[in-house]
Amino acid sequence: MKYLLILFITLNLYASSIKEIYRLYEKQDYRQACLIGTKNLYKNKKDEDYLSLYAFSCLKSGYIDRLSTPIALLKSSKEARSNSAYFSVILMQKKLLYHSLVDGYSLKELNLPTTDYILSKVFDLYIKNSNNIQKKSYIFKDIKDPTLSYKLYLFQDRRITKMIIEEVRNNLTIKKHIYW
Repeated sequence: MKYLLILFITLNLYASSIKEIYRLYEKQDYRQACLIGTKNLYKNKKDEDYLSLYAFSCLKSGYIDRLSTPIALLKSSKEARSNSAYFSVILMQKKLLYHSLVDGYSLKELNLPTTDYILSKVFDLYIKNSNNIQKKSYIFKDIKDPTLSYKLYLFQDRRITKMIIEEVRNNLTIKKHIYW
């Protein structure tokens, strides 16, 4: 009887954590969904629906470095492998772009897959328009929307250099993405 009660409580906690993450995701509270997902990640590491929901929440909230665990664990189904590949591309682009901006590493010869995620768009524009001259900031026009542009630059924090991407519409910053 004791084991049955423990099993029931465990299943209830699992169901409530995935429901809570889904509810937050639906409300577009991606940051909170990512944070709750992080707390329950280990006990749900075999549930690919949980891992994908967690990873998309973290991606949409800008916690890109938290994608590495789902990337490694999403492998049992076609959809899971597709999600893993998608997250891998974005994480690699972030690391390469940061390496180029901070260390002067040339990305000119790279030809990588891309995604519709903001970082991928800026990565592609950076490679396409980069002439290997280091600048303090870069401004790129969106290919599909002439009123939208992206400002890419570095910011030195107390501890680490951060990479900033500002989405700018009609000279007003509408969103700021911070990566390191």
